[in-house]
Amino acid sequence: MSELANQSQTISLELDDAGVSVDLPRPPHQGDQVYGVPYRPVEFRDDDLPTALERSAAWLRQTQEWLGEPVDVIAIHLDYDDSEDSPYYDVKLLCNEEDLAGAPIALRRATGDDA
Repeated sequence: MSELANQSQTISLELDDAGVSVDLPRPPHQGDQVYGVPYRPVEFRDDDLPTALERSAAWLRQTQEWLGEPVDVIAIHLDYDDSEDSPYYDVKLLCNEEDLAGAPIALRRATGDDA
């Protein structure tokens, strides 16, 4: 558990070992993942760029629905890996760690603004 302090109020968050909410929708493909750093990169890898972009967009829509507000994405990074046996494209969404931890949900619950 982690805690988010808001003025004199403390809010509990249920976080997994990576520090994100246990309820955060996870990217469904085995090659996609959420990293554990500030402005966490959420990675989508595929040999087909449109497929990686579609998966990232689907995850972003699902996460915004779960969060109840737009996810704070500060950058989208596109890279490639031409090594053998690796997906060629690597799309990363750099997301606010508080959003991925579910802080806006916990704050709404604590203030009674839960929809």
